[in-house]
Amino acid sequence: MLGLFLFCCVALEGCAAQANEAGPSPDTDGGGSPAVGQPEPLPSVLPGRVGTPAASQRIRFVPTNIVLPGGAKAAVLPARTANGELVVPERVQQVGWWDGGAEAGDPFGSVVIAGHVDSAKEGIGFFVRLLKVKTGELVVLNGAGHSASYRVTSVTSVPKNALATESNAFDQTGDHRLVLITCTGAYDRARGGYEKNLVVTATPLGLAK
Repeated sequence: MLGLFLFCCVALEGCAAQANEAGPSPDTDGGGSPAVGQPEPLPSVLPGRVGTPAASQRIRFVPTNIVLPGGAKAAVLPARTANGELVVPERVQQVGWWDGGAEAGDPFGSVVIAGHVDSAKEGIGFFVRLLKVKTGELVVLNGAGHSASYRVTSVTSVPKNALATESNAFDQTGDHRLVLITCTGAYDRARGGYEKNLVVTATPLGLAK
């Protein structure tokens, strides 16, 4: 278990018609009406402008699969908190998505996915690969027929008791991002766990599809 302390339009420019306010023209009968036999002029139409989709129209989904740099894939299962700790899947080849955080494609908040680096029963875990991840590499989340890509921007390690305070890994108030967490550092046999957490942060590459 990973310890944590929870602190935790489409803009369319309407079309407009420009009225002719310049007075009579040679094609009118002097009263402002089109002359007999002359076609009535068509109103001018301003082109519509399509902006960035509103937050309510974005694609957002619960991730069920993650692809790390190099192409390794793993199943992502929902993970809840119990007694202030994030309970990740026991199977080390699976990872857990914190169900109290953002979904993939959300306009803000952290998508938090955590997993084991290893275990005494099953050996090396899927997230051992995070120990070699570098900034600039890509991570892809998939789910419900959609995908979202993220570029790694930082790789840091923090003491386990400072995971939330030093990394803000569970922050849901800032810009949207992906946070991957596993264990690192020296193994403390007395406590039965590693001394630190590795935190990989990545920012979205465009909108989820």
